[in-house]
Amino acid sequence: MSPEYSTGMMYWLPVISAAVIGFAVAMYVILDGFDLGVGILFPYFPQEAQRDQMMNSVAPFWDGNETWLVLGGTGLLVAFPFAYAVIMPALYAPLIAMLLALVFRGVAFEFRWIAKPHHRKWDIAFAAGSAVAAFCQGLMLGGLIRGIRVTGDHFGGGVLDWLSPFSLMCGVGLVEGYALLGACWLVMKTAGGVEQQARRYARPLFVVFMAFIVLVSVWTPLEFERIARRWFSWPNILYLSPVPLLTVFLAVSCYRGLSGRRPTVAFYSAVGLFVVAFIGLVISTLPYLVPPNITLWQAAAAPESQAFILIGMSVLIPIILGYTVFVYYTFRGKVRPGEGYH
Repeated sequence: MSPEYSTGMMYWLPVISAAVIGFAVAMYVILDGFDLGVGILFPYFPQEAQRDQMMNSVAPFWDGNETWLVLGGTGLLVAFPFAYAVIMPALYAPLIAMLLALVFRGVAFEFRWIAKPHHRKWDIAFAAGSAVAAFCQGLMLGGLIRGIRVTGDHFGGGVLDWLSPFSLMCGVGLVEGYALLGACWLVMKTAGGVEQQARRYARPLFVVFMAFIVLVSVWTPLEFERIARRWFSWPNILYLSPVPLLTVFLAVSCYRGLSGRRPTVAFYSAVGLFVVAFIGLVISTLPYLVPPNITLWQAAAAPESQAFILIGMSVLIPIILGYTVFVYYTFRGKVRPGEGYH
């Protein structure tokens, strides 16, 4: 730990910065997750009118949702430059692929409408961009959980260190999880045939997503001793028991919402499952920002930089939250066949 952060209030500066960046990343996963999920489900709705309705359900929100990704990445660079310098080269390949996929997906949003009736390539770009972006995010998550090799003050591994059966599983699992979020969003936000078909897809997606949660919960402590110690040592196992209990509660709530007439409950329960999974990830990795070598305090910038980013975040986050609430409130209600915002 740097001597600057050894005592007093300085000790908590990196913790607060990490919490703020974690909040931004969680907001991105939740908000962009459902519209990526809509894109992942796009090929399974073959009728053009259905696809129009699906895109219109996320059209007012998608670009604002990605603001959180920019905020989280910028915050990491300023507040934890050492971690940024190690993580980026370790994950360059999936990171670049994700960014390119998001570009193609964003362009497809705008070009699909003006290219009609010759818009098939933009349908493909929208669906493929959504799936590739989600898969690459899972690859990066899996690579980070497995750990990044550090030599001295820089990344010491190879260009494919992130590639493993575990990271591939995380990639597939995140695609499936985003598809569940997208299906729950369509059940809540659309009407007519799209809602009915999304409900049919949502139930099996829910079952598979819960299977992935169980698989990750078993795989990680078996493969990574540090995670097993964190979750199953005493008294940690007692303190952390609310996490699996809350997961079970949200799972039951989501399934009941999908089976009944409460689509809003189903969607927010699915969001809750992602939030609990994110909390579980934080519990498994802290205090390491780059597992298993670099802690928050080792990666932190100077206290002046920490204070600077926190002051900036204290201004930006309320503005972004206010804009987000305003947009979601303004475009509340269901999107019915033939309606749209384009």
